[in-house]
Amino acid sequence: MLDTHKHKGMRKALVEEVRSKGITNEAILKVIGSIPRHFFLDSSFDRFAYQDVAFPIGSGQTISQPYTVAFQTELLEIRKGIKVLEVGTGSGYQACVLVELGAKVYSIERQKKLYEKTSKFVESLGYRMNLFYGDGYKGLPTYGPFDRIIITAGAPEIPKELLLQLKVGGWMIIPVGGDGHQVMTKVFRKSEFDFEQKTYGNFAFVPMLKNRATD
Repeated sequence: MLDTHKHKGMRKALVEEVRSKGITNEAILKVIGSIPRHFFLDSSFDRFAYQDVAFPIGSGQTISQPYTVAFQTELLEIRKGIKVLEVGTGSGYQACVLVELGAKVYSIERQKKLYEKTSKFVESLGYRMNLFYGDGYKGLPTYGPFDRIIITAGAPEIPKELLLQLKVGGWMIIPVGGDGHQVMTKVFRKSEFDFEQKTYGNFAFVPMLKNRATD
């Protein structure tokens, strides 16, 4: 895999595009500018890798639009050393962004072939994270509670099992809705039984399928 001057130039242009759409966190912009997104795509998409759009990665999944990755990451408010659960590993790009920002990442993927491919790939890049194959709706209760939870697929509702894996004082970023139209939602855990929600506009994600892990 080569990361050429041309790729770096296209990443620089992508960073400016994402910045122009309202992302202000310089640490996130720096990471978007440093990670070779074309590594995470099929070689046939190489020349399109730095367009601000989502692309298919197989198994019916996509790598999210860079702006969406940056937007969700900005809402997470990552601090070095905090523990983050990601539901929907996909290509591993979002997880790598979180690792670069200093998070301890636990990520779960329900598509077995994608999980196996991504596990080997991120390891080959030298990223240290904890990847799991399983049902995202169930999360990873053995490894919780988590400071943050990020869901990278559209959920018809907020999964209660995931809420219970949040630390008090932590929050979840989740696109809520169906049929390719979701509202980005931030859920705060204020106390053991008290949660608060805020919304941040409309997005489109692949669906988060319930009670399912696939081969």
